[in-house]
Amino acid sequence: MKKILLAVALLGAFLLGYGFRGITRPEKPGPRVTSIGGIFFKAKDPKTLKQWYADYLGMRMIPSGTNFEWRQGMDSTKKGFTIWAPFKETTKYFAPSDKQFMINYRVEGLDALLAKMKQHGILPADSVEHTSYGNFVHIMDPEGNKIELWEADDVGFAKLGGVTSK
Repeated sequence: MKKILLAVALLGAFLLGYGFRGITRPEKPGPRVTSIGGIFFKAKDPKTLKQWYADYLGMRMIPSGTNFEWRQGMDSTKKGFTIWAPFKETTKYFAPSDKQFMINYRVEGLDALLAKMKQHGILPADSVEHTSYGNFVHIMDPEGNKIELWEADDVGFAKLGGVTSK
């Protein structure tokens, strides 16, 4: 009788654990923004500004600005990157926005995200650019801010040494 009760208890514990798994480990969400991939802004003198940030805030510079490396929360063996980059104030890269900044968002499922946005009348400002360190596309938000969406390939980005040509 004790063996039967023990087997029932173990089976019950297993079934409860299996049932709670969905609560503690939800299914992977659909296409979405996962973090900030970069902060881009216009500057009168990007070279001097980068030097100021290096000298006084200790930011290590690469040609495009600085690269913050971090570990991804769900898998700490994977690296992630966030870029900080001043652009010449005459750059056309932010166009058609007239704002002084642009935020780059890291996303999962870029194609599905674009399809979802298209259903709501939100179209990309350009075509998807495929690079060795991920896929990029731009959209405009309702207030005229140009947003860069980056489906990152962090392994490819790390191989570049954190340097981008943008």
